[in-house]
Amino acid sequence: MADTQIPTQMQTHSGQAATILVLNSGSSSLKFALFKAARTSAAAGSAKAETETKADADQDDETLLLKGSAEGIGRPDGNLKIQTADGTVLLQAAHLMESQTEALQKLAGALAQHGHSRPVAVGHRVVHGGPHLREHQRLTPEVRQRLAEAVHFAPLHIPPALALIDQAMQIFSEAQHYACFDTAFHRTMPPVASQLALPRRYAEAGVIHYGFHGLSYESLVRRLGKNLPARAVFAHLGNGSSVCALRDGRSVDTSMGLTPTGGLPMATRSGDLDPGVLLYMMRTEHVDADRLETLLNRESGLAGLAGGEGDMEALEKRSAAGDQDAELAIDAFATAVRKYVGAYAALLGEIDLLVFAGGIGEHSAEVRRRVCSGLEFMGLREDDPAGKVRVLHTEEELQIARHCRALLEQGAG
Repeated sequence: MADTQIPTQMQTHSGQAATILVLNSGSSSLKFALFKAARTSAAAGSAKAETETKADADQDDETLLLKGSAEGIGRPDGNLKIQTADGTVLLQAAHLMESQTEALQKLAGALAQHGHSRPVAVGHRVVHGGPHLREHQRLTPEVRQRLAEAVHFAPLHIPPALALIDQAMQIFSEAQHYACFDTAFHRTMPPVASQLALPRRYAEAGVIHYGFHGLSYESLVRRLGKNLPARAVFAHLGNGSSVCALRDGRSVDTSMGLTPTGGLPMATRSGDLDPGVLLYMMRTEHVDADRLETLLNRESGLAGLAGGEGDMEALEKRSAAGDQDAELAIDAFATAVRKYVGAYAALLGEIDLLVFAGGIGEHSAEVRRRVCSGLEFMGLREDDPAGKVRVLHTEEELQIARHCRALLEQGAG
């Protein structure tokens, strides 16, 4: 990949403001956002920057230009939607897209059609980089190889991320490409949180507690700025869910562990299990690792409890109609979140602020009510938004764009 010379004023050679494209891939989906790059450095990127987020955020931040998603890639019911920051729909098409490459090509065409300059940087959200990739960085051939070697840490997430990276580097060959890791934020966890109670050789091989949703948590830290107290708990609740304990804006513990399967029961993921459950399955059903992978990540969690349904909105409707399986799934989820909040209160000594984020955290008042029920003794009341409980929109794509711009400026300095 050829180096791109970035003008000091963060403009393209045509005089247009430089743009940064952010890509977030899934197994059958692709989310994306295009930002106009700010001209001045923001507090993002390094561990040092994470502590600086308590200072005032820069007034000149990245500006959203376009956002969208390609859903159902490879399925007849697939669709592609691109809209402006104010919600104006530029493109909406319902048809079969065979691959993320096709979706990316349509995106590139839409950028040109609507007069946007081609991006000077492309930021890729990478869920897991294994033990050797714990900092946001430029995607060099060496970094890509390290990422390929880490596939066994997240076999459901890394392969589609690698495929998208390769495709994007061909379509946007003139741009710098950066990997932003969800695990990076949690590298501040102390050994008592990051080490597993296994023989030392496993830790040396990278079998440790990593934590995820780091880009979401970074964005919340930055957004709160001076209003972030010393002892906070963030709950990112969605199809994938986790809870994080923060002291002075740094992660000290989090619910997800070696992989994004651990911690809370999620839409289709089991969350934490007694290891004996897996041994039982192996002995009685003779399942191999691939079958366990599918069972734990695609057939368990809320879907396992509620007959295959993992969507919280649908479960709430079923529960309201008297469905006991749906009620159990919701109660199990909210109870697990509440238990982690209580555990982190003990870890931190007290909770000064509880933040709900993610699709469920933002939009389900019922889940928030159930989580906070019983925590009133700590001053955590869902119906008191002016108090110690807040609901915030997470800005993962914006946070990735900030990292890309900071890394671009470091390279141009």
